Amino acid sequence: MILRLMLAGLLVAPLAALGPASLADPAAQPCGSPYLVDKTLPNGARWRLCWEMRTIEGLTVTKVVYTPKGNRSISVLRSGALAQIHVPYDSGEPRYHDIGSLGSAAMTLTAADCPGGQLVKSKVCVTTRPRGHAYLKDGWGDETQRESAQGQELVVLAAYQVGWYTYVSEWVFGDDGSITPRVGATGSLAGTTTAPKHGWPLGVGRKHFEESHSHNVFWRMDFDIEGKARDVVEQYDFAGERTGKRSMVRTVLGRETKALNRRARWWRVVDPRVRNADRHPVSWEINNSDSAEYRGPGDEAFTHADLYVTQYRACERLATENVSPRCGKSVDRYANGERVTDPVLWVNVGFHHVARDEDADPMPIHWQGFRITPRDVTAANPY
Repeated sequence: MILRLMLAGLLVAPLAALGPASLADPAAQPCGSPYLVDKTLPNGARWRLCWEMRTIEGLTVTKVVYTPKGNRSISVLRSGALAQIHVPYDSGEPRYHDIGSLGSAAMTLTAADCPGGQLVKSKVCVTTRPRGHAYLKDGWGDETQRESAQGQELVVLAAYQVGWYTYVSEWVFGDDGSITPRVGATGSLAGTTTAPKHGWPLGVGRKHFEESHSHNVFWRMDFDIEGKARDVVEQYDFAGERTGKRSMVRTVLGRETKALNRRARWWRVVDPRVRNADRHPVSWEINNSDSAEYRGPGDEAFTHADLYVTQYRACERLATENVSPRCGKSVDRYANGERVTDPVLWVNVGFHHVARDEDADPMPIHWQGFRITPRDVTAANPY
C-alpha cells in the first residue's frame, strides 16, 4: 500500500545522528587496475568507482562511492548501466531495440576523443572537465566579500557503433556530489525517405524526407546508500495549483511501481538512519524533467512510464528484450507490486529527433539524460 503523507507537521522518530556519512574502511580497494577510478577533484571532493565493459549493457559503473570535502565516504550506487535504447520511427516501422550486445559494439577511442584524460583498454575514457560556476555571490560593493568558484566534474565514457548511429555514453560525477547519466547520438542519419507527415525535407527542394523518430533511453540504477539495507524510495509532489499556497506531499513507494513525470515532481532514494551533521537523512534526488515522454502502443507498455521502482533481481537487466528466461521480458512486467527492500530505479528519458539540414554528415551530437543530486548529504555547501 502506498503511503501518502502531508509533510506539514510530519513527525519523524529520532535516530542517532551519524554526523558525516560513514563507510567501512574508505581505503579498501573495490577493484583492481585498470578498472578502478579514484579521483579527487580540485574542491576536495573524491569519487571512487569501478567500471566494466559488459557484453550486453556496455559500460557499467559499480561500487560508486562519494567523499565530500572534509567528510567521510558514503556509498551511492552498487551499479549503474544503460538498460535499453528504444528507437521507434514515426511511420510505425521500424522499431529498434539497440541494446543487446553493446560491449561488442564498443568503439576504439583515440586521444582526440579523450582530451586531457586517460584511455583505458582503448575503449573507455576517464577525464575531468569544467562544469561552469559552482556558485557566485555578490559582495554588495565590498569586493573582499565577493564569492565565486568554478566547478569540475569527472567523466567516464564509452562510444558504440549501432547501425548508422554512434552513441556516446557518459557517467558524469560532479564535485558537488551530483551524478549525470547521459547519452549522445551522433554518426549518420539512416537515409530513409518517407511521407512529409512523418519527416522533414533534407537536401535541395522537397524531394527527400528524413523520417522522424524517438530515442527512448532507459538506465538501470541499483542504489546502495551505505549498503542495501533500509533504502527507501519517495516521490514528492506539490499541491495547490492556481492558488497562492503550495503544500509538499510525500509518497513512499514501498512496493514495485511505475511513476509518471509531473511538473515539479521528483523522487529520492533515502536511508533514514544515515544522517548528516544537521541530523537530516541522507538521500539522492532524481529529476527527469527534460524527457520528451514518448508513449507507444499497448505492446510497448514499457514506454508508458518515466520511472520504475523494482526489487533487486540479478536477472532483471534490460528494460526491454530482457535476456534472462528467469525474469520478465520488460521493465513494466518487473513492477508487479512486490515489496521493495533493495530498490532498483529505472529511468526512461525520451528525445524526439526531427531531422534538419544541419544533421547532414557527420550529424551533430544530441544529448539526453537526467540528473541525480545529493540532498542533505552534507550539512553545508560542499565547497
